[in-house]
Amino acid sequence: MQITGNTILITGGTSGIGRALAEALHKEGNQIIVAGRRKALLDQVTAANPGMQSAVLDVANIDELPFFAAQQTSKHPSLNVLINNAGIMKTEDLNDPTAPFDIVEDIVTTNLLAPLRLTTALLPQLKKQPHAAVINVSSGLAFLPLALTPTYCATKAAIHSWTQSLRYQLRDTKVEVLELPPPYVQTELMGPQQTQDPRAMPLADFIAEVVEILRTQPSAKEICVERVLPMRSIAEKGQAAYDELFKTLNDSMH
Repeated sequence: MQITGNTILITGGTSGIGRALAEALHKEGNQIIVAGRRKALLDQVTAANPGMQSAVLDVANIDELPFFAAQQTSKHPSLNVLINNAGIMKTEDLNDPTAPFDIVEDIVTTNLLAPLRLTTALLPQLKKQPHAAVINVSSGLAFLPLALTPTYCATKAAIHSWTQSLRYQLRDTKVEVLELPPPYVQTELMGPQQTQDPRAMPLADFIAEVVEILRTQPSAKEICVERVLPMRSIAEKGQAAYDELFKTLNDSMH
């Protein structure tokens, strides 16, 4: 993917990886449209980044996504990159028969159904462009799950699989399909305490490495920072190595 001269729509762009990535790509010479649920936060982002634009969007309202896509393509006819970043992560106790199932449904809707629906709605627009891209933000946990967050991990594994199929089906078009699997990063995804967790990768370091990969590896299909590679490649090392790393990860986060 070329790193400059794009018009990029990024969901979940008001905080964490979404905002940091939006700001970094804005500095690279791209027109950025940040999408998020809360207008006040969107206004803060655009005020801090002159020239950046915003759009109110709750990706959980999946029936509205085709209308949102039509609105954005009309407003931004040069839109050529979609970054599916919005996501939620919550712990679940699968041993608790009284646990509300709506948590599961919310995670599946936001993390899986929404990016599938929005991508589908925007594909006709992307295919018209001289060059275009879809970037799906998955997770290192797509390859090695954290048992405390089973549905989150399952949705990210599904996004990884779907991304591969989408890439193959679009192989004869000008739409590139990339996957960005973050490791554990210092954001507020699981609460404010995560921003200070020394086990997590500093957000600024993560974004800097992602941008460097995009700049130096324009044909990359997966944007994997060094910190995520042990999780990304663990299956290749055999069942014993996988089981050991799975136990280490889950015992450390229990």
